[in-house]
Amino acid sequence: MMNYQILVVEDDQEIQELITQFLMTQKYTIEVASDGLEGMKRFNAQSFDLILLDVMMPNLNGFEVAKMIRSQSNVPIIMLTALEEEQDQMQGFDVGIDDYITKPFSFHVLMRRVEAVLRRSCHQNTGNQLNFNEIRVDCDAYKVYVNDIEIPLTTKEFEILQLLLQNKQKVITREIIVEKVWGYDYSGETRMIDTHIKNIRKKLDVPCIKTVKGIGYKIDE
Repeated sequence: MMNYQILVVEDDQEIQELITQFLMTQKYTIEVASDGLEGMKRFNAQSFDLILLDVMMPNLNGFEVAKMIRSQSNVPIIMLTALEEEQDQMQGFDVGIDDYITKPFSFHVLMRRVEAVLRRSCHQNTGNQLNFNEIRVDCDAYKVYVNDIEIPLTTKEFEILQLLLQNKQKVITREIIVEKVWGYDYSGETRMIDTHIKNIRKKLDVPCIKTVKGIGYKIDE
């Protein structure tokens, strides 16, 4: 079993301790930080397989930390927050997080989310490449190239693009994208997919991802 390294950035000491204890029972190695600034210091000091990131923190909030991490790494980020408004969730996806859990949450649900994100980010051997015009996707390495220039995508952005490329010219609904990419029963707002698509389009800067109004998306000429 791989020894995954997880950074927990959470200013509520009780929640921090509970998360740490629970994850350690599952044989994960945990580092903790009590505010955003400390979180960035720990992130820059060593390599992690996953970041669990609170939003409302002193000395850099979670959105600021996520944006800073994304400027230099595609490490998966799960955001933990008491903010329930859709716009707050969209802001998280805008800065590149991979998943979002609203407090209070079940630790068993947290574990499922952690397992799902780690499985997708660390077991990436699908043994093929996907090509469409100037886009090339290396499924083994989770890398995307446009005109042979590597374009950094988050894990979720990569998997959405991969799903669309595997179904070229077919319309994929938001619900199917959630089912295939997140891999669990998701009861939240599927409009989060729109934010991921917006980010993919901006990064790739090629006009091949088409919106099918009221349904979903497809890759087409």
